[in-house]
Amino acid sequence: MGLLLGIAVGLVLGLTGAGGSVLAVPLLMAALHWPMTQAVPVALLAVAAAAALGSYLAWRKSYVRYRAAALMASIGVATAQFGLRLADALPQRTLLLAFAVVLALVAARMFLRALRAPEESVVVRAAVAGDGSRARGPLCRLDPETGRIVWTRISAVVIALIGAVTGVLSGLLGVGGGFVIVPALRAATELSMHSAVATSLMAIALTSLGTFAGALLQGRVLPWMVALPFVAGALLGMLGGHALAPRIAGPRLQQGFAVLMLAVALGMAARAGGWI
Repeated sequence: MGLLLGIAVGLVLGLTGAGGSVLAVPLLMAALHWPMTQAVPVALLAVAAAAALGSYLAWRKSYVRYRAAALMASIGVATAQFGLRLADALPQRTLLLAFAVVLALVAARMFLRALRAPEESVVVRAAVAGDGSRARGPLCRLDPETGRIVWTRISAVVIALIGAVTGVLSGLLGVGGGFVIVPALRAATELSMHSAVATSLMAIALTSLGTFAGALLQGRVLPWMVALPFVAGALLGMLGGHALAPRIAGPRLQQGFAVLMLAVALGMAARAGGWI
């Protein structure tokens, strides 16, 4: 069961890009009848592994801005500990509602992006050439010769803040946070979509791994007999998604997945309300 669930999560990650990891927690909860606090560490481990693989695939094409990813992750791991403690303090109903809201927001953004910028629906993990688009944000500029971020005090603060928000969400809900990192990087920097997604993958891998370690240190018990096959399946699914994406990835796939996420969000909200 764990292997099949992991393959499903990895396949979605490989096909849809940043934001796909949000299905890991609800899938584990629905299939294994776990509480959210038990599903989060397993989801984090799988997301870390799949994101690390995606980051490696993108690294070979020189898309990753590793200094930005390292800064976001270092701050994110610290703030994730707050998210973990907050999750332990909040009732299950509140966590479910929070997750439902996040899912709905991610679904809306993915659906609208597929409508407004269909050329960005082929994700960096499976991408061929960069789209060349730039978000002319005034906060963080790129060196025109190297394509790297020009580091100033403002750019460091902006990227650190992105990491801080991502870390809290990672600890609280067990999500990778690509749905925060990618649009934030696109708004605040001149990175292309491919580079923003690739950089987010490295940050997600490091943040999720650090958050997972924090969860274990705080006493959460990991069911290894399910977790290890789930992680292996996520890696297999990621590779499969990477291979399939050039043929089938596109705006229609993104829109279909957005509708699926919205349905899952409604289901989690109904569960929180005691209706199912």
